[in-house]
Amino acid sequence: MFRTSKEWGLLPLRVMLGVGFLYHGWPKVFSSETHQIFAGMLGSLGVPAPETTAWLVGFAEIVGGLALIAGAFVAIASMVLIVDMVVAMFTVHLPHGFNFINITGMGKQGPVFGMPGAEVSLLYIAGLLALMIGGAGSWSMNTLLQHRSRARQGVV
Repeated sequence: MFRTSKEWGLLPLRVMLGVGFLYHGWPKVFSSETHQIFAGMLGSLGVPAPETTAWLVGFAEIVGGLALIAGAFVAIASMVLIVDMVVAMFTVHLPHGFNFINITGMGKQGPVFGMPGAEVSLLYIAGLLALMIGGAGSWSMNTLLQHRSRARQGVV
């Protein structure tokens, strides 16, 4: 019989959120063209010190994504990434409505898509809140370190 556990339910959520942040943060740091485009977008939105902010956001998404995947410092990483998503939601996505898929018209090749709305930002925020509330779950550095600490203290 297959056993289920609430602890295991957090693993796919944690890994997928981590991969998503890593995927979006990587080019902001390791592609000079993408970094410049992102910094330019931040500048056009009136974000102060857009070049520095672009680096900070990219590194937060990479380090936070890796932390989520590893299950290390999940609460701290989640808080930082929630701030990232809230800012992105209010400055970029919310003005375009709720729907992630924002069809602005029809072209010869089919639908023309505009900037996504706030839906995905809210899904990321909800997932990060679930991790803050539920913890890192099984197969995580947090759990491994807790087990080692208990073993050293003689508590099983």
